[in-house]
Amino acid sequence: MPDLSRLAPTVALAVVLAAALAAGAAEAACYADYKARRDRPYGLAYGVIELPDGACTPAAARQETAARIGRDGWTLLQIVSIFGPEGLAQRRADAGDHFLRY
Repeated sequence: MPDLSRLAPTVALAVVLAAALAAGAAEAACYADYKARRDRPYGLAYGVIELPDGACTPAAARQETAARIGRDGWTLLQIVSIFGPEGLAQRRADAGDHFLRY
């Protein structure tokens, strides 16, 4: 029978690395850009928000975004799109003060 005791640390390391890679893939960031309005004082806004993993669907993004911006008196008008980190740079200038504010 071969001596497997020397393989144990290698196998353990492989299991830990596989778990870390799986966790990283599960925690891939998602973002939404949105349009909102406020009545007092009146204002319109375009913003970008980071969403938790469970809110990367249109319905969940609407609920999460409305709740977070609503604390400051904003009403969600529309979720424009849901995207990954690759879309952040192109939206930064348009979102201005509302870039990742909430």
